[in-house]
Amino acid sequence: MYEIVRRHLGKVVAGAAIAVTGTAVMVGITLPGTAGAEDGVRTGAAAGRGAGPAAPEGTDAGTDASAGSPPGPATMATAPPEGEKGVGTDPLTDDELRRAAELALTPPARAAQRDVEGSRGPQLLATELADPRPGEIDDPAAPRRAEVRFYDYERDELITRTVNLATGKVESAAAQRGVQPSAHPDELREALELILASKLGDGVREDYKDATGKALTSADQLWFNGDVYRPYREANVPAPLVKCGEHRCVRLVTKILNGSWIDTRNLIVDLSARTVTRVG
Repeated sequence: MYEIVRRHLGKVVAGAAIAVTGTAVMVGITLPGTAGAEDGVRTGAAAGRGAGPAAPEGTDAGTDASAGSPPGPATMATAPPEGEKGVGTDPLTDDELRRAAELALTPPARAAQRDVEGSRGPQLLATELADPRPGEIDDPAAPRRAEVRFYDYERDELITRTVNLATGKVESAAAQRGVQPSAHPDELREALELILASKLGDGVREDYKDATGKALTSADQLWFNGDVYRPYREANVPAPLVKCGEHRCVRLVTKILNGSWIDTRNLIVDLSARTVTRVG
């Protein structure tokens, strides 16, 4: 009896193995992209499309007999020309962005204001289409307005002005201290320049040298991004950074172009005081 049962189980196991092997062979035939994988080279129409079933005899192997000829190369459609003025709630055009910034920069105040590099005039942060006023939402002839935000590093103030793009007038203006919107790319670049010019930038240069074998001599050799440093989110704020929030402070993330990351998250740049401080 034992010998009969043993022979029966052996047949069951052998049958299961054959079934699995057969399934694997079938999968190897029907799955796209597997045919010719061991050859290492794929040519003709199969290259780039994934190898399919073999072409029937008498047909061209480079042509899909069932789907017709392969599509031609992709082409980039030309964007339609942008007008000088948008309509309704369309995004601001390039011309409107430039005009809004010019209208918002009133000459008397501009002379006393400073940007992130210390040059005359405030630092442009952002320009956005302003919301329509009550009663203008469904009016197709309603004027388009732009809200322009600047930062004055001379007084550490956020300046917001709303300009009417139809009349060219500044309809409202406000200045606030202790308000820190997201950083502009120009501010982030200046922060990186300050890091590289400081003693704390030695570690960044060493990491770059270790990773590439080359010297880091310019901010152009790094990809960078970041945003405003907000001290109220930190457990222990070093003394040089207690004014961040009143001052304009940023934290960066950096990496080698097309390469590895360089950790600069522990370096906080006070753009108002133009200092670099290590945290953590």
